[in-house]
Order: sequence, then C-alpha cells, then structure tokens
Amino acid sequence: MSCVHYRFQSRLTYDSLQFEGLNITVGELKRQIMRRERLKFCQLKISKAQTDEEYTDDDALIPKNTSVIIRRVPAAGLKSSNRRFVGHQAGPSAKSSQTGDSSLLSLEQLLKTENLAEAKASEEDKLKAVMYQSSLCYYSSR
Repeated sequence: MSCVHYRFQSRLTYDSLQFEGLNITVGELKRQIMRRERLKFCQLKISKAQTDEEYTDDDALIPKNTSVIIRRVPAAGLKSSNRRFVGHQAGPSAKSSQTGDSSLLSLEQLLKTENLAEAKASEEDKLKAVMYQSSLCYYSSR
C-alpha cells in the first residue's frame, strides 16, 4: 500500500492516507480527506510541503510518500455562516428596527426594561438590549 502524508495548515502533526498504486490524483485525495475528516461545505487547497507549490489541477498526480499541506477555504458560492461579535460600541443606535407596529417598545425604552423576555419588542431589539445591558458592568462610565 502506498500513502500520502498530509497535515492541515493549522495542525502540527501529519496524518497518512493510504491508497492503491504509485500515485493518486488531487481530486481523489481531496475526496478521501473530506470523507475521513468529515468536512462539509468547504474546498481544499493542496500544496507540496517542501516547496509550497499549490496543486491547481484536480487531475494532477501526487506520487506516493509525498507530504502535502491542506488549507480549508469556504466553498465558492456559499455564504459564510460565521458571525463575529464586532466589539463594544459606544452605545446603541438611536434607530430602532421596528416593523411598523406602534405597540412595540423602542430600543431606548427597551434598554431600561428589566424583564426583556416578556417585553413587547422585536427579537432583534431584544438581542441588542441584552448585549448592551450585559456589557454595562464592564464600562463604569455609563
């Protein structure tokens, strides 16, 4: 059995992938790694470990006993589902995201409400108020 040694760019150790024959195509290596690592909705960029030369053609052959480095990149055409907290802002925006219902509380009123779970407001405004209220103890200037 032949093998290719691979590691993800973020890892320190190499794993081995066994296959039949003298070489394996880049496309087949990607499929086997994605199946083995249980990866979904991403593309893999494969480059030689010694020269950092990237394999761009899925039909290119990788000889046995080669070491490669794998990078995960978001799949083309898919939106990233990662959301990041941007940090603490100076204060809430004065604009409230009301849906036109006048019975909903404004964001300013919501910031002073103690029981946000039962407050009559949109979910978005409730979440903004929760984020703002939870950070008040860290900023004593407010």
